[in-house]
Amino acid sequence: MGKSDDYDDALERLQVLMVETQAWTIDKGRRTVIVFEGRDSAGKDGAIKRLTEYMSPRQTRVVALPKPSDHDLSQWYFQRYTPLLPAAGETVLFNRSWYNRAGVEPVMGFCTPEQHEQFLKDAPRFEHMLADDGIVLIKLWLDISKKEQAERLAARVEDPLKRFKVSSLDAEAQARWDAYTEARDRMLAETDHRYAPWTVVATDRKKQARLNIIRHILRTIGGPGAKAEAPDPDVVFPAAGNGGKLFR
Repeated sequence: MGKSDDYDDALERLQVLMVETQAWTIDKGRRTVIVFEGRDSAGKDGAIKRLTEYMSPRQTRVVALPKPSDHDLSQWYFQRYTPLLPAAGETVLFNRSWYNRAGVEPVMGFCTPEQHEQFLKDAPRFEHMLADDGIVLIKLWLDISKKEQAERLAARVEDPLKRFKVSSLDAEAQARWDAYTEARDRMLAETDHRYAPWTVVATDRKKQARLNIIRHILRTIGGPGAKAEAPDPDVVFPAAGNGGKLFR
């Protein structure tokens, strides 16, 4: 049996456990939010696809919001996201989230420095309210090395099946690498808290990252998910106190 077979078998076992775990959350009326953040090409789409492949389509929503309209920009910043939060038994996955204001917006000049500062103060308060109301909030930062990112971004352009992954901002991911690093470090430092901590995933090895993401999510949700194997601590680790493990 080759490595591909090993991966497929491990993934299938985790997906079965994910189905069992979601059935438990539906029965218990639990509300779950999973935030996927990370640099461009870090593997958010692929991880979400494997995680949700067999989850209940009626109780699972993947949210990937487009560029905000002028109307959106006139609202309280979090107002765009609150209607999308889960009801009892639902799981909502954000493929990028309110944390746009901690990364791409300040780096690309899409928000003012004052708006960035206000967000860093408000995000922990907002998330504290969610946690106090019983929502399970799982925040994942998918980390990738500069070299691996460059290779993945180049591969997107050459692959006709990845047309919808190509963005006008792709070139900026490499050109503004240091600015994104600084924004990431500040975001993790100021919005990591005990009721909604940040978990970092090293994603240079895609398949390994996917398996460990699912393991972490299962064990965090609990119920049947508590039976999942512990994630590899070299792949999945808390942001707090582990800045030296982040790619720079």
